[in-house]
Amino acid sequence: MSSPGNVPVKVVVDRRVKIAEVVLRCLVCGLGVLVAALVGTDTQVKEIFSIEKKAKFTDMKSLLFLVVTNGIVAGYSLIQGIRCVVSMIKGRVLFNKALAWAIFSCDQVMAYVTLAALAAATQSAMLAEEGQVEMQWLKVCGLYGSFCTQIGEGIVAALVVSLTTITISSLSAFNLFRLYGGHKRIKNCGGW
Repeated sequence: MSSPGNVPVKVVVDRRVKIAEVVLRCLVCGLGVLVAALVGTDTQVKEIFSIEKKAKFTDMKSLLFLVVTNGIVAGYSLIQGIRCVVSMIKGRVLFNKALAWAIFSCDQVMAYVTLAALAAATQSAMLAEEGQVEMQWLKVCGLYGSFCTQIGEGIVAALVVSLTTITISSLSAFNLFRLYGGHKRIKNCGGW
């Protein structure tokens, strides 16, 4: 099957998938660094009865998990993005099943870990915003407003990172499982 201009459709699809993968990996890399920077540098000092209290991201372990996770995902996406660009420049398509399985597995891990970090940070942020009356936990964001605002911005960016890693994971699944799409006919019980 060919497209207009005598360019095989498979080559066009491969190129578009690679370009999409590079763009998504660059997006994850940039936003992962942004999340780590927004949340990791967030502090606010509040004076309560002449005692200075400092809010920082390390006070909530879920925020520390979010920063570390997004840093790791950004680094991984940078490495994979470079691999994609090099393969596009050299004109090679990934045909090694073992490497495809490794990339697929790592992409799955990154998607699940970013989703877990996002869920934990969101839950902690909601407790800080709303408090918990039954446990007598105060609304912390009433005291540290700018701290909570910056954390909220980081969580929104982390949501985009998580959704993008899920999309990348789907692309790597596509790249892996098309290696198994042979042209063999499978006979059913009727012998067709």
